[in-house]
This record gives sequence, structure tokens and C-alpha cells, in this order.
Amino acid sequence: MTSLDTAIQRVPSTTPAADILAIVARDGGVVIEGLLSPEQVSRFNAEIDPSVAALAPGSTHENEIVQEFHGVNTKRLTNLVNRSDVFRDEIIDLDLVHELCDARFLEESGTYWMTTAQVIEIGPGNRAQMLHRDLENWYPFVGMGPAGPEITLNFLIALTDFTEENGATRVIPGSHLWSDFEDRGSPEQTIPATMKPGDALFISGKTVHGGGANVTADQYRRAVSFAFNPGYLVGEEAYPFLVSRDVAASLPERVQRILGFRSQYPLGSPGLWQVDYAELADYLGL
Repeated sequence: MTSLDTAIQRVPSTTPAADILAIVARDGGVVIEGLLSPEQVSRFNAEIDPSVAALAPGSTHENEIVQEFHGVNTKRLTNLVNRSDVFRDEIIDLDLVHELCDARFLEESGTYWMTTAQVIEIGPGNRAQMLHRDLENWYPFVGMGPAGPEITLNFLIALTDFTEENGATRVIPGSHLWSDFEDRGSPEQTIPATMKPGDALFISGKTVHGGGANVTADQYRRAVSFAFNPGYLVGEEAYPFLVSRDVAASLPERVQRILGFRSQYPLGSPGLWQVDYAELADYLGL
């Protein structure tokens, strides 16, 4: 397999959603220029700066492969809905975000929800992230290949300059159409999604990508990533809102897990239903 011999297409944020989705259907991703204004980027960075500064780089996961995936000099700040007014009130309420998700998810599933939101800051010396498709968190869809449903859409908004040297996300255009989704391609097939602050990389969950290597001595590449799933990827009853913490603490571990009080680790996934990429039960004191 080879990537397209062109750069990732770039469009202004005023582009109609249908036109953006047509590009993604062809290439697997697109850069939306100016999704956030410079003023919004500045306010968002100011809100999260203290939390990012207090966060240690690297992964707390016990699995070495997941540690490498997370990045030894990468910071990942979660719980953004509580940490940032800009994220909560402005970013995840952008009309274009919902127009794109509506158009892609509503016909197949009728609804969708946000599966994760995180600030990702790649520091100097961090190696390139292993290439992957976001749908690999839900392994059965890997086998379905390009004919399967859209399981996740990802928006990655640059909060600093994205350059090839400081770790701009690398993408293999066209990889969402490969017949074998076990094939993640090779670094030589990738191209960097260079961006200015406020630009967004919008990709299908079927598209191969990964954070680039930061080969600079002193630059930090920061972005906010937030992704959406179709609404059917969720349990029927919202048990964590129905069962008290005291009752949950009295239950066996395996019962806590099936009721949603512990994280899930599906085949091929580094973990789902987590808090700061750590076990939910630890956060709940179970």
C-alpha cells in the first residue's frame, strides 16, 4: 500500500459539512483551517496551562506497549469538561462539529456521544507514536474493514504550531480504504499534518495515523483531541447513576466491572472507561 503523493487537503472552516465529508470519504482526513480563533486558542491555553504544567509526562499504564503508545515525554490532560470553560462552552458546541457528526452518525445510529477529550502535549525527544486506527479500541470493527460502519470521528485541534520537526500528527491518506485493517502501513507512507494554532485535523476512525517524533530541543507540540462514537456503543442502563457508591463498594470486583464501576480492557485496546488513563476503580476508591 502507498499513501497519496499529495499533502493533506486543507479547507477553511466556512466549508460546508458535505464538502468536508466528501474529502474525508476520499482521503480519510482533512485539515480544517481556523476552526478556532487565535483568541479562543489563547484563552483555552491559559485555562489549561496550570494543569498541564502540574502533570508528569509519560504513562502510568503497567503495559510497556501502552506506555510507548502514550509517549514517554508526552502529557495527556483529561477531564476537560471540568477543567476548561472554553472547551465546555465553545469547542464542543461548535456548529461545524455537530454538523459533521450529525451527517455521519445519525443515519446509521440515530445519535452519538463524545468518547474522549484530552490535551496532548508532545515534548522534545519523544519518539513517533506507533501507527494505528482509532477504531482499534473496538476490535471487531477491524475485521469489517472499509465496509464497516464509522465507529469514531476524531477532531485534533492544534494549540501550538504543528511542524514536522515538533511532532505534527502523521497520516496515511487513503488507508481508510485498504482491504485489510490489520495492515497499519509504515512510517515511510505517512505525511505530516502541519497546522497553525486553531487549525483542526479531522479524520475517520478508519484512517491510519500517529503522533510524529519531536526532534526539537525545546518545542512542545500541544493539541486538543476529542472524538465521538455512535450512540449504540453503550450499555442500556446507566448503572453508575443508579447504584450508590456504598452499594458498589460492597459488590464483588467482577460485578463492579459489569455495572460500570471499573474500567474495561477489550481485546486490542489499552483501556476504556478510564480516568486520566488509569483504572476507574482506583479513582472511585474501590
